[in-house]
Amino acid sequence: MRKRRHILMIVGTAWMIDALDVALLSFIMPLLKNDWHLNPTQLGLLGSVTSVGMIVGAFLCGRLSDKFGRKRVMLWTLFIFSLSNLALSLAPDVNWFMFIRFITGIGLGGELPVAAALLADHYRGKEREKILILGDSFWAYGWILASLMAFLIIPYFGWRITAALVSIFSVYAFILRKHLPDDPKVGSPKENALKILFSRTYRSPLITLSILWFITMLTYYGIFLWLPSILVIKGFSIVNSLGFTLMISIAQLPGYYLAAFLMDKMNRKILLSIYLMGTIISCLFFGFGNNIELILVAGAFMSFFDLGAWGILIALTPTQFPIEIRGSGMGTAQAVGRIGATIGPFLVGWMIGIGFGISTVLILFVVLLFIAIVVLFFGFNLRNYE
Repeated sequence: MRKRRHILMIVGTAWMIDALDVALLSFIMPLLKNDWHLNPTQLGLLGSVTSVGMIVGAFLCGRLSDKFGRKRVMLWTLFIFSLSNLALSLAPDVNWFMFIRFITGIGLGGELPVAAALLADHYRGKEREKILILGDSFWAYGWILASLMAFLIIPYFGWRITAALVSIFSVYAFILRKHLPDDPKVGSPKENALKILFSRTYRSPLITLSILWFITMLTYYGIFLWLPSILVIKGFSIVNSLGFTLMISIAQLPGYYLAAFLMDKMNRKILLSIYLMGTIISCLFFGFGNNIELILVAGAFMSFFDLGAWGILIALTPTQFPIEIRGSGMGTAQAVGRIGATIGPFLVGWMIGIGFGISTVLILFVVLLFIAIVVLFFGFNLRNYE
């Protein structure tokens, strides 16, 4: 039992470090707007370029982890991430910043599907689903840490020093991950992994999960990467928006833990649909809120439900594929999701730039989340491969 908890704590750093990076970018964006005189469309592009790299990383590293092992590929992704964050602190202009963020995205995008596949390999049954959600819950700690850094470090030392500090955190995670257990001994698939994935057996769950990941990531990154900027647009100062974002981020944790608790107590599709519906309702209140109390409460519930839904998807996806092609299945589904993550921040920036309000943007996201619920119930039948 101690060994398994040890695996969870180490692999959880993948989610924590990745969330730290994504969250800090959201806090840095309002500063870059002022430093480099960027318009909303440019800011949206800045937020999306990381996700372009994540598409490449998720698709490529998922397949590589089936061939070379989860542990080895996770270390590769962390190495890429560490160096690129150090380079980011030296970026002379927005073009270099975006290029480095693309490279960072390759490491980030490759790390998470491999981390999920690794946990799925070492656990079984209902315990596996809970552990996958608990692993994903480390994402919340990354957001909280980023919020603290943005609140306590960025105003005094600037975003460049903060970016350099992130590379130090990733060195710590690199040391921890050297103590990961070896991958289980499994045979390599006799056919190409992609050919197997698109066979009749796995095609339906792959397509359904890809659509769910696409919508989940588009709405999540569209909302949360812009969250500090949205609060500024609503009239709050940058410093206050960072403090509010910290409080909203803390609400992620009970969302994860409740989802983990309920996974073996109710139908998984119903549980995920409840979390998606909670996100929808919270989005509407957040979008139309015009006072601090309502925005904070709605933002906290939006964080609670949206990240809980993400955790449930993390638990469902790798279990739909056998271990021989699990990395490829997880990576492909999340690569499609990363296309949504690329579109989301750019779409928000573009819509704001041409005159649409935040409420209109969130209504669009609500419609997409309703579509996700429909796809969930009319899509694949859930399985559990060991």
